[in-house]
Amino acid sequence: MHYPLYFTPDEQAALIEAVKAGVVTAPFYQPTMPRTGTPLSVVMSNFGSLGWVTDKEGGYRYESRHPKNGAPWPPLPNLLSRLWEDVSGWPAPPEACLINWYHKQKTSMGLHVDQDELELNAPVVSVSLGDPAMFRIGGTTRGGPTQGIKLFSGDVVVLGGTSRRCYHGVSKIFFGESALVPRGGRINLTMRRVNP
Repeated sequence: MHYPLYFTPDEQAALIEAVKAGVVTAPFYQPTMPRTGTPLSVVMSNFGSLGWVTDKEGGYRYESRHPKNGAPWPPLPNLLSRLWEDVSGWPAPPEACLINWYHKQKTSMGLHVDQDELELNAPVVSVSLGDPAMFRIGGTTRGGPTQGIKLFSGDVVVLGGTSRRCYHGVSKIFFGESALVPRGGRINLTMRRVNP
């Protein structure tokens, strides 16, 4: 499901303020790919009791503390809790919310499936803030055709049911089209339920 402009401009600004407050104690860092140690092009942090992390030593996983400074992740903002209740259709709250900052002009996210959670039936709920992005979604096998959707600031996407297992990614950031994010770029907030 795609909910265009779900959040008002004031709500978007409030979410950016929540991100700014959260990264004071859980600062953005650049994760690395497990096999190669290659840095991801985005920088990340998390909200919630768990945070998604990756590095060459430990691979993809969820941890309760920041991998660089050991601090607990900041709590999920109320706006995001209400969003989950409104659109997820899931009876339990999210445990993790990735904060991805596409902070450079050629930042992207390759096609992938979110499958590091024990609860793979719960949906993934995603919020776009700042510069628009070309979101691409394909089928349940790698290499097939994809469909593009240009996401704008305030848009919400829910991957549930069959789409939860579809390959998806971000092929382009339309850098400089929004002034919402300090220092530019796009913030993506992605909520997941990790445990059954």
